[in-house]
Amino acid sequence: MIRKIKILLMALIVFTLNQSSTPKKTAVPAGPNIILIFMDDMGYGDLSCYGALDINTPNIDRLASEGIRFTNFLSAQAVCSASRAAILTGCYPNRLGISGALFPASPIGLAPEEMTIADLLKQNNYATGIFGKWHLGDAPEFLPLNQGFDEYLGIPYSNDMWPVNYDGTPAQTGTSKYRFPPLPLIRNSAPLDTISTLQDQALLTSRLTDEAISFIRRNKKKSFFAYIPHPMPHVPINASAAFRGKSKQGLYGDMIQEVDHNVGRIMDALKKEGLEKNTMVIFSSDNGPWLNFGNHAGNTAGLREGKGTSFEGGQRVPCIIRWSGKIPGGLVSNQLASTIDLLPTIAKLAGAPLSDKKIDGIDLGEILKGNLQASPRKNFLYYYRKNSLEAIRRDNWKLVFQHPSRSYLDQAPGVDGFPGASPENVMMNEALYDLRRDPGERYDVQAYFPEIVKELKALAELAREDLGDDLQQRAGANNRQPGKLKNNR
Repeated sequence: MIRKIKILLMALIVFTLNQSSTPKKTAVPAGPNIILIFMDDMGYGDLSCYGALDINTPNIDRLASEGIRFTNFLSAQAVCSASRAAILTGCYPNRLGISGALFPASPIGLAPEEMTIADLLKQNNYATGIFGKWHLGDAPEFLPLNQGFDEYLGIPYSNDMWPVNYDGTPAQTGTSKYRFPPLPLIRNSAPLDTISTLQDQALLTSRLTDEAISFIRRNKKKSFFAYIPHPMPHVPINASAAFRGKSKQGLYGDMIQEVDHNVGRIMDALKKEGLEKNTMVIFSSDNGPWLNFGNHAGNTAGLREGKGTSFEGGQRVPCIIRWSGKIPGGLVSNQLASTIDLLPTIAKLAGAPLSDKKIDGIDLGEILKGNLQASPRKNFLYYYRKNSLEAIRRDNWKLVFQHPSRSYLDQAPGVDGFPGASPENVMMNEALYDLRRDPGERYDVQAYFPEIVKELKALAELAREDLGDDLQQRAGANNRQPGKLKNNR
């Protein structure tokens, strides 16, 4: 008996020694954490690192100084739902049948079979969360939990789609706002709260940031994707009490500075949790400013037109990407790039396979490594409305085709939350612009460069064969259908 006890004790000692001398294996993250902050209607000139006057954005500026700032970065389309379909799928939104801004009770949404960034990263066991505005269909089958996300807190469509007047009073029967249902704040798949007042709107930025930080902390031991599509600065804008009156640009500046503060909160959380070196942070906007809202709208930094147009003021947006230790700090890329390029770039970094379906994005990895001469994207298609090819670009040359367009030119803007006029069917003539010397698209140089016009028109023909063109009443060969409610099929 004593001999057996001695043998057991020796075995236990050997086992203990082996355990203490063998290093414990720690789980290796599947790839970098990804945080994608996506603003709504933020203009190219709304950040101090992009030249904003009297608006201070030190936290976002710090992202730029520690990473790369793009100066020639385009939203796929200058409108809410289309731009969001594009950034999440890497496709021109008209390829997916998504256009414009979907309204409450929309019979369509992003097709569940389309691969989003969340779907893509789920293949590599990422935790995925969205905290903000969805706007890709508000029916249950189109909400984020059916598009690759594990959790969701946010609003299903734009924050102006509610039964409240521009001045914050309840909409009266017969007015345009009265048709909208109450604006829900949804958690996962069910309403959690209702956004009923301008004060409720003022709390959205911090409330969504709180939720994003909670998600980051709860998933710090695995790879995660946090998508933060803020409802601001889409009107109606507001800022919480702590930020009101803090900028020299009125309520709009106050609200942008509150956004900047909350970006800083996210970066502080990453640092505190030891996640800075394995987290890529991307900051961008869905389109340019809604200029007819005047002092409640952003700044295009001198680019032509704004939201809802295919001119540069509508589609050129800020983009900053920061990944400590991986992306060299203080870089500025002037190369052409787009929101549709983020999905393939993230896929490559995470080692996640792409969908078998055609996408339009291009990997920007070489630029992120610091090769500022790399130019992976040569061409870009400016589609708008349902499926109209309004312009095409190759490098710095942009050919605008004749098309009816929204225009803010020569229109008095609104004041304090009320809109001014923005005619929708102003005819734009065909013109060639050299964006290197004329980023404001003011001087037609077709007569000087007929060979460039010919080359761009040949590219446009290839685009029309692929995606069609409503301006020429042509169908494309490779368009896909949006998701449709069963009773609408």
